[in-house]
Amino acid sequence: MNATYPLRVAILDLYEGTPNEGMRSIRQLIEELSVDFHNPLKYDVFETRLTGEVPDLSYDAYISSGGPGSPLDSEGSYWERKYFGLMDAIHDNNRSYPDQKKHVLLICHSFQVYCRYYGYGLVSKRKSTSFGVMPMHKTSEGHHDPLFRSLGDPFWAVDSRDYQITKPNEEKIRERGGSVLCIEKYRPTVELERAVMAIRFDDAFFGTQFHPEADAVGMRKYLLREDKKELVIEKHGEKKYWEMLDHLNDPDKIMQTNRAVLPRFLMMAFQQRLNYILV
Repeated sequence: MNATYPLRVAILDLYEGTPNEGMRSIRQLIEELSVDFHNPLKYDVFETRLTGEVPDLSYDAYISSGGPGSPLDSEGSYWERKYFGLMDAIHDNNRSYPDQKKHVLLICHSFQVYCRYYGYGLVSKRKSTSFGVMPMHKTSEGHHDPLFRSLGDPFWAVDSRDYQITKPNEEKIRERGGSVLCIEKYRPTVELERAVMAIRFDDAFFGTQFHPEADAVGMRKYLLREDKKELVIEKHGEKKYWEMLDHLNDPDKIMQTNRAVLPRFLMMAFQQRLNYILV
């Protein structure tokens, strides 16, 4: 990929000022990709949940972050009105200019509020917090999606949530040209519906419940915190806790996901943009 056009990314920060590793990881991946692409990648950060700040439509790609708290309690809030005004504008742009689509990646909290607002699934509180390095099980469509194609089944990713998406409206998703791509670990002995972990809504909108941006540095920092350590041991046992730390050194675990999903999302977004420019 080589062009003089400065490719632009808008990062929508939904952490509401809460210290986190997600924003660091997103910035770091974009900066590394700028070197790999041999093309200038410019990004701007918008404090959407904290101040209601949103970007305009001049960007090529939009990455909407995770964040703390309930995806239900903010319904109708000022920041959500601004946020979904932007999403509606991107939808309209993509229908009107199919050769100049804006690509959107929705991560964790963003994925939850998007599914709730547009009716793509049921958002509910989990019985307990899910936190750690977890297996993601692909659907048949997930095996063929370009962002997941090189990953195993299951593949591994960082899961950190108190809420979940279940009962996906598959008819509505299919009508848009999308599909559910992966679910949380299948356990036939547990009578609970498996949560949805990723949806491709269409060729430009993609959402994950897990954190594709997470890297070993950030996850190790979290796992070594006493509260996170206690949480994992309480739910999964001490053996599983030490296995999670070991997984961080495994290139086939979260680092493979880190190097696949977000970079390929940006490559797809930018390739379409560059193709349009060069026509």
